[in-house]
Amino acid sequence: MKALRICIGCITLSICSYTFAGNQGQPVVSAIEEFNPHRFELALETGYLFGAINPPTDYQIGAVFLTGRVRCGVIRSGWLRGYNQFYVSGMAEPIFKGIENHYFGFNLGMRYNFVQPGSRVVPYFSGGVGAGGIDSHPEVPGGQGQDFTFNILSAAGISFIVNDHWKIDVGALYQHLSNGGQTDPNPSLNLFGPQLGVNYSF
Repeated sequence: MKALRICIGCITLSICSYTFAGNQGQPVVSAIEEFNPHRFELALETGYLFGAINPPTDYQIGAVFLTGRVRCGVIRSGWLRGYNQFYVSGMAEPIFKGIENHYFGFNLGMRYNFVQPGSRVVPYFSGGVGAGGIDSHPEVPGGQGQDFTFNILSAAGISFIVNDHWKIDVGALYQHLSNGGQTDPNPSLNLFGPQLGVNYSF
């Protein structure tokens, strides 16, 4: 009986030692603590933009972006610690207030993410160029001169890391729409507004 109690005690002690000490040779480290960002990312983003900088008329535009990003460079130390991403965005923009009714297009660009050790908050900025089509009304004063239109996008904000795969973005967006002087007049649009996004990394 005494031998049985000793045996049970030894087994219990071994289990406790393994549980609390763990495997010290291979510690489990989260993605937040170990700087190794995922290679790919998909994002669904939305925004609400207001016309500014001498607009031809008062514009209010909704924006929906489906974006794919690929990591393409990592800086592992210093105040620039973070990583680059190349992105491709498809955009659909209903025009709630203005001369036209909708804009559809794409945008190609780069995004940089500043990552500090142990932080779930990741500041970012991005910029890109693209093209698309708007239902132009050149016969209306202030309307866009043609359907084919270039776009410039830039954004800045913060990402909040929910877990190793999900992030939430909150930021500000600037968009420029213009046909590049292919018509005269060329009443370009300059738009500013808030942006919100959900990202999945893998």
